[in-house]
Amino acid sequence: MYDIDPRFILDIMVLLKRRKKDINMKYDYLVVGSGLYGAIFAHEANKRGKKVLVIDKRPNIAGNIYTEEVEGINVHKYGAHIFHTNNKEVWQYITQFAEFNRFTNSPVANYKGELFSLPFNMYTFNKMWGVVTPEEAAAKIEEQRQEIKGEPKNLEEQAISLVGRDIYEKLIKGYTEKQWGRPCNELPSFIIKRLPVRLTFDNNYFNALYQGIPMGGYTKMVENMLEGIEVRLNTDYLENKEELDSLADKVVYTGPIDAYFNYKLGTLEYRSVRFETEVLDKPNFQGNAAVNYTDAETPWTRIIEHKWFEFGTQPKTVISREYSSEWKLGDEPYYPVNDEKNGALYAEYKKLGEAETKVIFGGRLGEYKYYDMDAVIAAALAKVKEVFE
Repeated sequence: MYDIDPRFILDIMVLLKRRKKDINMKYDYLVVGSGLYGAIFAHEANKRGKKVLVIDKRPNIAGNIYTEEVEGINVHKYGAHIFHTNNKEVWQYITQFAEFNRFTNSPVANYKGELFSLPFNMYTFNKMWGVVTPEEAAAKIEEQRQEIKGEPKNLEEQAISLVGRDIYEKLIKGYTEKQWGRPCNELPSFIIKRLPVRLTFDNNYFNALYQGIPMGGYTKMVENMLEGIEVRLNTDYLENKEELDSLADKVVYTGPIDAYFNYKLGTLEYRSVRFETEVLDKPNFQGNAAVNYTDAETPWTRIIEHKWFEFGTQPKTVISREYSSEWKLGDEPYYPVNDEKNGALYAEYKKLGEAETKVIFGGRLGEYKYYDMDAVIAAALAKVKEVFE
């Protein structure tokens, strides 16, 4: 009988464990979700020589900015996405992957057949009240604002204090209540704190220094980001978590943070959107990319005519009616309900996330935050800098 030094056995076990780990761990990063945040992180990690695997449970890349070609038109499958930013660094970064056109968002509001310009500007005020000069418009708004005394207590009072009763009733109330599924006097005032009011004839909704649509669609842009990176579609991370986690040293997770933790603290709330898309055998349906239906009776919130994002000349057109709805498990989450209750719940999930040393949580769902595209890009680049520099 030979005595074996326990330290020798321990060394062998460590070596075997390490060997097993080396066999299983083929990747430095597993990126869950191929939307903007995930695609940017994957691109930057790959550029730095890291081995990256991107997975997505959908059958396509690009997340909610996915576009698919129908009748020669790039259709925004998950709602209109119009890129706009004042951040020069973000603009220079994203234009590496696509050439952007000069599209400017100038939506139209349809109230029971009456058409108004958005954002609220001199065209709007002229149509609403017949005023011609900025002084007349300002006086009319000021007169109607006087209805609200003291600090606005809800969205309705906030809107009236900014633009008056007439504009609120015709262009804000019905649209907002459809969008959020709640009366305006039950919604928090901060939702509408920065309502743009212009005493000029400027229809440029975003008023951003850089804006446009990637020529050829967003999907092509994301393809360019993911060039040379392994991508697996139709792959549900949470259903195969243990197996997928074993493939990489680190995970970048861009799905819902509460789903990651199996909703153990409760479910975060979202608003969802349903789309009815149809091809029409005519070249022009509404003459504009976006028309908002601001009366309460029309069931949809807006109609998107996709060809106008790229100044289309196709013989047919494709439109999408958007219906806002309360989110339930199984639906696509779109807009976080950033009220006090959900904010407090997210803060608890965020603490759990910070304890997961192997996982980076990012993006709209991972951070439970309504992000414009430029803010997603900035957040992803900031995380890349934090991780690699």
